Amino acid sequence: MTEQVTNGAAQGDENPQFSLQRIYVRDLSFEAPKSPEIFRQEWSPSVALDLNTRQKSLEGDFHEVVLTLSVTVKTGDETAFIAEVQQAGIFLIKGLDAASMSHTLGAFCPNILFPYAREALDSLVVRGSFPALMLAPVNFDALYAQELSRMQAAGEVASAAQH
Repeated sequence: MTEQVTNGAAQGDENPQFSLQRIYVRDLSFEAPKSPEIFRQEWSPSVALDLNTRQKSLEGDFHEVVLTLSVTVKTGDETAFIAEVQQAGIFLIKGLDAASMSHTLGAFCPNILFPYAREALDSLVVRGSFPALMLAPVNFDALYAQELSRMQAAGEVASAAQH
């Protein structure tokens, strides 16, 4: 078995590589539909966060991963604001098997993007004259595992695991 690995390396198999090429804001939006009246109300916010990731292959071994954070904040029955950021990154990823590539794109890359998205969202909200959200960290590994389990239960992963 050791010989196979050694021979594989000699035949040009690549060592895994991961490199962050660029981080950028892809889209940013903010709406405060009840301004300025909302500022005169007692501030008792309820926060609804929606998280989404998507990825696409670019040329060669480059991949774009986009993390979307959408937040709706209400005070009472009134919507105080709606804010959304699409934080993106371009990653060079080589030499991973399909399962490792899926995990890297679905969990590892969003973990890298999240602090940037959180900061962009907080900056946007503060510019709207609202308190910063200070979102708690997100466990993307757990979210990825949950999604994988859901897909396996629905029979969506069986064919993907064979490729």
